[in-house]
Amino acid sequence: MTLYYSLVFALLVFEMGVFMSLIIPLPFTVKRKLFEFISENPLVAKLQYGLKITFIFILILFVDSVNRVYRVQVELAQAKYQGGAAGERMEVQARKFYSQRNMYLCGFTLFLSLILNRTYVMIVDTLRLELEVKQLKGEAPKSDKTSSGLGEAGGLGEIGRLKKELAQRDRDIETLKKQSKGLSDEYNRLGDQVSTADGTPKKDR
Repeated sequence: MTLYYSLVFALLVFEMGVFMSLIIPLPFTVKRKLFEFISENPLVAKLQYGLKITFIFILILFVDSVNRVYRVQVELAQAKYQGGAAGERMEVQARKFYSQRNMYLCGFTLFLSLILNRTYVMIVDTLRLELEVKQLKGEAPKSDKTSSGLGEAGGLGEIGRLKKELAQRDRDIETLKKQSKGLSDEYNRLGDQVSTADGTPKKDR
């Protein structure tokens, strides 16, 4: 196995270890702090960026391995049709085995990366929902907030904050209504005074 395929295999083993660590049952607080650390740590962000570039190269290797498997299949079919020597067919069979191995290795590495990404997103969503449920039940402090990776529209207390803003707007509307009514009454009073001073009869309102 060449060096780059050895690195792909090492990455596959690393992904398997990360996946196992994600699905291991942990206490809620420990898991929440762990995912907050992952989402906030700049080294983890750099590692994720480097892995994205690595997966691009692995995708290129996967396409190349698929191409090699196809060419070996064609060569093997031609060797069988032309009745080549047994040693030649064995060499083609060996190259077919190595090409298929490389194809499966790159393919499983890419596929597991997609599974890891989706699993991470699902766990983050689950933690966010559990935090909201605990807050609504009163089991979590109101000041407790999630990090940017565990919340979508803010942190904990988002619903309560929106309710307070809505109530404040309702109070502002009621205040404006009272001020408008007061101004209207004052206008009518001044109109009555001017009409009385001019001797103009009052108009029905």
